[in-house]
Amino acid sequence: MSLLELTKVGRRFGAIQALDDISLTVEEGELRAIIGPNGAGKTTLFNLISGSFPPSEGQIRFDGQPITAVNPDTLVRRGIIRTFQITQVFLSLSVYQNLRVAVETAMGLQLRPWISRRTRAEVEAKVEELVAVTRLGNKLDRIVGEMSHGDQRVVEIGIALSRHPRLLLLDEPTAGMGEEETHHMTDLIRRLNGDQGITIVFVEHDMAIVFGIADRITVLDNGTMLAEGTADEIAANPRVQAAYLGSELEETAA
Repeated sequence: MSLLELTKVGRRFGAIQALDDISLTVEEGELRAIIGPNGAGKTTLFNLISGSFPPSEGQIRFDGQPITAVNPDTLVRRGIIRTFQITQVFLSLSVYQNLRVAVETAMGLQLRPWISRRTRAEVEAKVEELVAVTRLGNKLDRIVGEMSHGDQRVVEIGIALSRHPRLLLLDEPTAGMGEEETHHMTDLIRRLNGDQGITIVFVEHDMAIVFGIADRITVLDNGTMLAEGTADEIAANPRVQAAYLGSELEETAA
């Protein structure tokens, strides 16, 4: 049984068909890339999977259960966690405070006037786990709003990890980053998938990253699925070459 399964999914906005007849499966432990030109429907696809709005037709199943009409909060509790193109962090707080708030919220402690010593120790332990995974230990006292865009994205992923995702949706995780930051983010994605076993689906425009780390690639074009396969299969697909990046796609995958 696949972790995520979309069957003939479509989404209309009035007279506009944003997605049409999308069928795909993502296996547990997979690292899947979604690519396509601007306007291809990538963000709309993420919105459907994360419950921001329902599909107009078709069905979405997660861990064997239909989630077509499930609200986003419930999906988060089931383990579908999403980051966005625009980084969502507490800019006026430190890295440590961002992670602690995330952990306390995930544990349902945000409205408690006080917590026991034992619970406080549990919170600290969970924060330390996030610090170890994200490798932010030398930046815990930094105010997030004063950090680089790349570091802010890492903090955002740390916040997402506090929810113990089974499926992590990353929307353009390296957008706006320099070469070094991109390398660090790519390494983090690899480790989350390989070491932590988190299933990851990510939207990305940098083909070097896509062909370098993705197990499988799904190509969207004008709201439809153009192709799906391994990096080698996608690079050799004439329809993808003609509609997306042409010969540059082959050169990137080489």
